[in-house]
Amino acid sequence: MKFTKTLLTTALFSFSVLSASPMAYAVSDPKTQFQQAVDAYERSDFITALQLWKPLAEQGDANAQFNLALMYEDGKGVKQDYFQTVKWYQKAAEQGNAKAQFNLGIMYSLGQGVKKDRNLAKMWVSKACENGYQKSRCDVYRMLNEGE
Repeated sequence: MKFTKTLLTTALFSFSVLSASPMAYAVSDPKTQFQQAVDAYERSDFITALQLWKPLAEQGDANAQFNLALMYEDGKGVKQDYFQTVKWYQKAAEQGNAKAQFNLGIMYSLGQGVKKDRNLAKMWVSKACENGYQKSRCDVYRMLNEGE
């Protein structure tokens, strides 16, 4: 009887701990998981957002990769790390994510997390603009870099 009570108490405790875990809310559906990460991020629950986006990013989801890069760039839920920022922007950019292409171009332009490289900066920003990134930002970038 005592063994059964101890076993039941342990099981209930384990269930309560696991259900309080952010990953307990993750589901196998990537769209739902992505949205849960967005919701967590908007609540400033950056740890949960990171835990939900990172597996998606590692599986090749370009939007999750972009959002992970933003978290590393801003130091939200993680220590600010421009090398990780570039890594995730690069992965998303190579899949055609225009926002990632633009931001990666800026990273190369500023030399953040990478060696400063005007040619790569221009290449990535140009790709972003070709892929429909915000015209106003593309125009400003071009204006600032005229005559180089």
